[in-house]
Amino acid sequence: MVDGLEAVASARPGTAEELARTLADAAGDSLSVIPVGGGRALGMGDPPTGFDLALETAGIDRVVEFSPHDLTVTVEAGITLEALQAELATAKQFLPLDPFGGPGHTIGGLLATGWSGPLRLRYGTARDYLVGLRVALPDGRLARSGGRVVKNVSGYDLNKLHLGALGTLGVIVEASFKLFPAPLFEQTVRRPMARFEEAWAEADRALALKMAPVALELIHEHDGLSLVARVAGSEDGVKRILGELGWAKAPAGFWEEHARTGSERWARISVRRGSLAPLLRSLPAGAHWVAQPGVGVAHWFDFDSAEAFLGVRRAAEAEGGSAVLLAAPVDLKREVGAWGTPPPTLDLMRKLRSAFDPKQTISPGRYVV
Repeated sequence: MVDGLEAVASARPGTAEELARTLADAAGDSLSVIPVGGGRALGMGDPPTGFDLALETAGIDRVVEFSPHDLTVTVEAGITLEALQAELATAKQFLPLDPFGGPGHTIGGLLATGWSGPLRLRYGTARDYLVGLRVALPDGRLARSGGRVVKNVSGYDLNKLHLGALGTLGVIVEASFKLFPAPLFEQTVRRPMARFEEAWAEADRALALKMAPVALELIHEHDGLSLVARVAGSEDGVKRILGELGWAKAPAGFWEEHARTGSERWARISVRRGSLAPLLRSLPAGAHWVAQPGVGVAHWFDFDSAEAFLGVRRAAEAEGGSAVLLAAPVDLKREVGAWGTPPPTLDLMRKLRSAFDPKQTISPGRYVV
C-alpha cells in the first residue's frame, strides 16, 4: 500500500529480463506501476495517481560480480544493504551507505530515493561511488550506463539521472559500485550539550581536527542536545583524536540503533552548511531532529503542523535549499506537497520523463514530474 492506495496486483520477477517484460506488458495495457524494494521508503513522494501493479524487486538479489582486488562490486537491485555489507565484509570492504529508516533497504531502493546517511560526511553520497547501472525501461528494453569498473568510458553518464528519480525513468535492476576498505579501527563518542551555540561551536572544533570524524551528528531530542562522532583510521590516530575531543564513549551498537530512526512525519532539510544553524534554531523547542553539521543536512521528525513545516520550507528555499517530505500522512502531502517549489529545470525534467516513460507508467504522480 502506498499513501492509502492498494495495488490491484503484484509481480516478483526472478530475473532482470522478466522484470523488463513485466514493465513492457504493463505499459502496453496502460497499467500504473510502482516499484517496491524493501518498502522502507514508500512514504516518499506525492500520493500516486494510480497503482495497478506493485513490481517487487526482491526476486533479483544476487551479487553479480565482486572483485576485492579492484574494490568493485556489481549487484542486483533487490539485494538488501545488510546482505551486501555482509558479503563485502568477508574481504574487509564496505559500501558507505547508512540511511535512516532501516534495516531492510534494498540497493535499488536507496538509489531510486537518493537516500544517504551520516557517513556522507567522509564518503559522499551514492553518486560519488556509483560507477554503472542497468535499468529496465517501460518499453521492455534493458539499458546500461557506465560500467563495472571505476575507470570506464562506456556510453553516456546516465547514472545520475536515475538517482532520486523514484524509478520514473526506469526501474534499476543492477548497480556497480566503487568500494572502500573497512577502517582498521574505529570508535564512537558522544557529548551531551546544554546550549545550541555551544554544541555548534563544538561541532566546528571536531570538524577542524587534523583527522575529522567520518560521521558527526547533532541530535536534538526532548531531553536535550548531544553530539555524536564516529572516528576511524589507525588505532594510534583514532586514540589521539579521541584524546583531543575528550568526549565519552557512546553505547555499543549506537549506529545500528540510530539507523532505525524514522517517523510517519519526516522531512529532510538540505541547505548550504553555513545556513543550517539558523534554520535549526528556528525549529520548535521540543522538536526532534538530527543534523549533520558538516554537510548542511537535517532530518526533522514528528513535526506538529503544515504551517510549521511550510515555514521551514520557505526558509530553506530562501537559502537555495529544500525541505522534502520523506514520509507524511496523505492529507498533509496534498496540503503542502512532498517536493516544494519546482526547480528551474522543470521543463527539461518533463522532456526527459516523456522520452523515457511517455505514458508515465511508473510511479505516476509521485515525483516532481
